[in-house]
Amino acid sequence: MRIMKIIPVILFLTVFNSAAQTLLKPDRVFDGAEINENWVVLVEENTITYVGEITGTKLPKKTKTIELKGTTLMPGIIEGHSHLLLHPYNETEWNDQVLKESPVERAIRGTVHAKNSLMAGITTMRDLGAEGAGYSDVYLKKTIEEGIISGPRLLVAGPAIVATGAYGPKGFHDGVTVPLGAEPVSGIDQATESVRRQMGNGADFIKIYADYRWTTGAPSEPTFLQTEIDAMVQTATTAGKYVVAHASTPEGMRRAVQGGVETIEHGDGGTLEIFKLMKEKGVGFCPTLAAGDAILRYGGWKKGNDPEPERITQKKKSFKLALESGVDIVYGGDVGVFPHGENYREMEMMVEYGMQTLEVLKSATSLNAKIFHLDKLGKVKIGFLADIIAVEGNPLTDIKKMRNVKFVMKDGNIYKNE
Repeated sequence: MRIMKIIPVILFLTVFNSAAQTLLKPDRVFDGAEINENWVVLVEENTITYVGEITGTKLPKKTKTIELKGTTLMPGIIEGHSHLLLHPYNETEWNDQVLKESPVERAIRGTVHAKNSLMAGITTMRDLGAEGAGYSDVYLKKTIEEGIISGPRLLVAGPAIVATGAYGPKGFHDGVTVPLGAEPVSGIDQATESVRRQMGNGADFIKIYADYRWTTGAPSEPTFLQTEIDAMVQTATTAGKYVVAHASTPEGMRRAVQGGVETIEHGDGGTLEIFKLMKEKGVGFCPTLAAGDAILRYGGWKKGNDPEPERITQKKKSFKLALESGVDIVYGGDVGVFPHGENYREMEMMVEYGMQTLEVLKSATSLNAKIFHLDKLGKVKIGFLADIIAVEGNPLTDIKKMRNVKFVMKDGNIYKNE
């Protein structure tokens, strides 16, 4: 037993030890707004204390210098839509993950997913629901904060909330009770109670499903009444929390926006009118482009060779309308549908579908920090927390450079330095 207690301490010191003052010297710095050539960054403990040309500061004694030649240093990536308790559907279908993999197994997988994410430069992650694994995401967050495992800073939604009858797994006769991927409610009283229970159990925010398929294979339809959405948002905001909504139909999106949610997730059927309403109300849009792309490939679509599926055509159309409206685009790929650590897929597709590369980089850093209420993250700026990564080359000229993360620092601690 004594050996088991000692080993985690040794690992902790090996991973987390770093100098009190560290000077980072890349070729360039993306500070969350623009690229700056020949800048350096000084970190003291867990805080950025200088950013600029090296001639503009006097270094403290015993400062450790890390040469990051050939790289762009930038804020740690803030992933806006993930599921740490899921793994790719071509490995195990969603239904079987919920029905056959225990929450314990899924949490163990989640520890690996968290580490893979951090090594890929994801220093903060918003997890959009445990998908049938209860509050396992809350406990993953706890173990990361306690230094038991390595992973990003987490913002977690807990079980998420669906309208009774609207979520899966489905396909069983009415005498069979199966675990569901989210918590079902009906009516204002149940909706209010569920929000309060989830917040009390550790959810940082509330995720609701504003529309979904009532039966397997059917198109999505609105689920909650406007009064139910209003009640859930009011309950959360009164407690200092906020609500986000899975929504893909114009009416589901409209109800969620009118109800006061802070972000819309997916939005496949979004119209220019709806996106303009979101812009007017200050609601962010997380398009999750990479998830649909991955699911279609699992189904046999050979991207680049086969004709473009209707789902992709529609997604491109809605994303173009979102860009036209000026709504804030939240970076988040629904990672978990595809492998954790390949979060770069979403950035590449955002560029492929028409978003300017600089705006993509902002979305994944400073904009997401603003939308998620992370005051000291998302920028390489004096006084901000030292969540910093370095990627090979210049991602502003080639977004695929985000695949090659060479350096990862979170809260002033170095996790990767190649």
